[in-house]
Amino acid sequence: MTDQVTGIIIVDHGSRRAESNETLLAAVQRFTDTSHYTIVEPAHMELAQPDIATAFDRCVNRGASQIIVFPYFLSPGRHWKQDIPQLVATAAESCPGIEWRVTAPFGIHDGMMQIIAERINESLGS
Repeated sequence: MTDQVTGIIIVDHGSRRAESNETLLAAVQRFTDTSHYTIVEPAHMELAQPDIATAFDRCVNRGASQIIVFPYFLSPGRHWKQDIPQLVATAAESCPGIEWRVTAPFGIHDGMMQIIAERINESLGS
């Protein structure tokens, strides 16, 4: 896989609220600005565009030969285990030879503990 071009899709649930969807776009932009990946696309699982199939196609059109999908979710629920992989598999059907995988969501990661503490301190005015 070292010779492959990697595309990243960061996917959230999607919302009818524009503000929620814009948060994903901001997160994707920050990740793009701070990572070495040049192909990074946002996607919403449902309720908003771009959807996973659109993001997948965009990655392929930009030259990705493998696609890593990061669920922008806190917990490893049904969406992570079943829905997102199913949607990615469907998107990949039109792109034979493109490898893909879905990462774990945020979950219980040491970085999340720091964020929890920061948010608590912010609410206390610290």
